[in-house]
Amino acid sequence: MTSHPWHRDGRLHFAVGVEDTFVPQSRPGERAIDEYALTEHYDRWHGDLALAAGAGAELVRWGVPWHRIEPERGRWDWGWLDRVFDRFAQLRLRPVVDLMHYGTPLWMEGQFAHPDYPKHVAEYSAAVAERYAHLGVADYTPVNEPMIHALFTGEYAYWPPYLSGPEGLSAMVGQLGRGFVLAQRAVADVLPGAVFVHVDAGMRFTGDTDAPEHREHAARLKEQVFLVEDLVTGRVGDAHALAPFLRANGWTDADFAWFAEAPVRPDVVGVNYYPLHSTEVFEAGVFHTGGFPDPRPVQDDGVAGLAELLRGAAARYGAPVMLTETCVTGTVAARLDWLDASVAALHELRAAGTDVVGYTWWPLFDMYEWTYRHSAAPREAHRLTMGLWELQEREDGLARVRTPIADRFRFHADQAAAQRLQKNPNLGA
Repeated sequence: MTSHPWHRDGRLHFAVGVEDTFVPQSRPGERAIDEYALTEHYDRWHGDLALAAGAGAELVRWGVPWHRIEPERGRWDWGWLDRVFDRFAQLRLRPVVDLMHYGTPLWMEGQFAHPDYPKHVAEYSAAVAERYAHLGVADYTPVNEPMIHALFTGEYAYWPPYLSGPEGLSAMVGQLGRGFVLAQRAVADVLPGAVFVHVDAGMRFTGDTDAPEHREHAARLKEQVFLVEDLVTGRVGDAHALAPFLRANGWTDADFAWFAEAPVRPDVVGVNYYPLHSTEVFEAGVFHTGGFPDPRPVQDDGVAGLAELLRGAAARYGAPVMLTETCVTGTVAARLDWLDASVAALHELRAAGTDVVGYTWWPLFDMYEWTYRHSAAPREAHRLTMGLWELQEREDGLARVRTPIADRFRFHADQAAAQRLQKNPNLGA
């Protein structure tokens, strides 16, 4: 595994992701979520990474389970993680490492609201980067989907620390943003030349957004999609559309100044787009808070929505963009259709001049819906048919069952590789 700046070589890189949501805290009526445990990835990681390589992926978005590797403050358990990263190197796969994919360790009281969360996440991030630098692990996402983090933990009271309303959202945006900045700086300090892929959920809003009862809220949501990324890149001053909202909900001059003085930049801006979920519809006279607790209707805008979000991210941040998650939950035929259509859309964007550097099918194999947390039903009741491989319950555990989608993904990845070699035969040397 080399540490060349892959995002600047003019190529389209194909990636897969292993679903890595971790919410290890629980309370009465709730179960912990650890997708690696639910999918048995902790036991089957060796073969799972071989699946990624066999599908033709070059990159794998993969998360570190912080709650497992630092089970007590300052006590590190690296054994499992060492073996996983050795396997990445053996297979010549590049991990794009999610340092934070929703979960804090159990010892951190208050979770993201803990006053030292930003300091703790920075220390952990530096420890990971330093330990695996010798393997060429150089690609990091400080926080996956920070605005979804902030909504679920700060506005919807759905995940710990269960804050709610505008004040809760503003508090979580600040904490997550500070942690984001300090984590990226900490990794850069120990790993000069690291590549930072900033990833958030691409969200679109349509319908009766101009209805009097929705106008103000819809306008906020359209800007809020970008809020954490705008903060960490130093774009939120008094002229920002959401500055009044933050000030009205606890932010001070010192908060704004901290982010203005400490910007970090993405090397790649990642957009997560799911055509069946990423476009929410406002309806006149109907009120929804959004998210899992009170979802709005959704509209499938297909590749048009995808192209709009990628072009918008490239224009807003002036960096290469990557489709960092996409799929449809459905039949094999539906997934095949979306794979073909979305790959074609990226090639069209590139041909038209948008600097799209990567395509990610998420996930490599099926995952379990977050509703598992608030259910007593067995995991199979929550399985989402999203993967290149489907998960099948057997006596000896979860089998990975290859689907034709894996073969089609390999076809697209191989075509991209062949085109790269045609342009530069030395790449195959």
